[in-house]
Amino acid sequence: MSQQPKISPQAALERLFTAPEIERQWFADSFLSQVPVSPEQIIRDLQNQLGTFQSLQSEGEGYRVVFERGSLAALIRLDETEKISSLWFHDIHSNAIALPDAIEQFQALPGQVSLLVVETTETPTGSGVELASLNADQPMAVGSTFKLAILAALHQEIQVGRYSWADVVALEPQDKSLPSGILQNWFDGALLTVQTLATLMISQSDNTATDLLIRWVGREKVEEFAPRNRPFLTTREAFVLKAAPNASLLTRYRAGNEIERRQLLSELVQVSLPEVTSLSDRPTALDVEWFFTARELCSLIGQVSDLPLTRVNPGISPAGWSQVAYKGGSEPGVLNLTHELVSQTGKRYCVSATWNDADAPLDENHFFTLYSSMVSGLQDAGLQDANR
Repeated sequence: MSQQPKISPQAALERLFTAPEIERQWFADSFLSQVPVSPEQIIRDLQNQLGTFQSLQSEGEGYRVVFERGSLAALIRLDETEKISSLWFHDIHSNAIALPDAIEQFQALPGQVSLLVVETTETPTGSGVELASLNADQPMAVGSTFKLAILAALHQEIQVGRYSWADVVALEPQDKSLPSGILQNWFDGALLTVQTLATLMISQSDNTATDLLIRWVGREKVEEFAPRNRPFLTTREAFVLKAAPNASLLTRYRAGNEIERRQLLSELVQVSLPEVTSLSDRPTALDVEWFFTARELCSLIGQVSDLPLTRVNPGISPAGWSQVAYKGGSEPGVLNLTHELVSQTGKRYCVSATWNDADAPLDENHFFTLYSSMVSGLQDAGLQDANR
């Protein structure tokens, strides 16, 4: 008989707002290592803004948290030990803002910011009518959104008949990375279809699935979709290079040319995967990342948005779109959100926003709310055009 969960995601979320104190043991180490401020501070800020907690209601794939003076949408995920591994707060009914106002507010953020909003053509290139742009051709670190390049490379290989979604791949020890994801805890030799791996990579940002697919498709093939990322790092390699005990490896990597870096990566196979605790919660080595422009991300998501697996996790987007493809990414000092959205009238948009700050943690909730408000404004403008 299977064991029943000790706590449900809904109960875990409600506990954050009703318990006398928030305990860090409720959260996975992987979550705590990625959050720039304490969970206690996040909850306190929400309550200061919106008042006393009132109730929790199911809403789509997440929940609506109702307060005295307003409400927020929330997405929560628990890992296999029933600890919180992912927690996002956003307001899908936030006041819509027009694109010029959004650009102004994004521009006011510290660090570097890029933004692109395009009404795309049917051709999956990300081209079309540019509605808003801010540093859209500036390469920036994008965190896990780089996984769109792997999916695009895989999709191309399947289209030409080299691979199939039904192909089965064995999980090998060297594939295993750190969370996010679940496959790092699976047994060696586990058999997974390519489609399962791709779905986990995009919907849960599973790092082990990602590294396995890089091995399967081939690093050089992925680099065709990410020309400035040579060599194209696996997540395991990035974690090893950024871990505090491996400072000498990081120095060598930074000093090396492309050939020397590739040689160093071949040596990293023998280096143990670091503990999560050895990774800083401050921005660290943001030059060791994956770099894309907003325009390139729109092109990539346009190439794969017809795949249902890109729609499993809609990310931060208001309700009411007929189709939502999404991938986002983050690490301390890095945040990206990229969507392809199809309206009820059939209009297709790409929205991509990136924020980098090497000097300080990012206020993710502020970025999420601003992004959501901008997408709400885009949706409202589309509805007004349709009613004219």
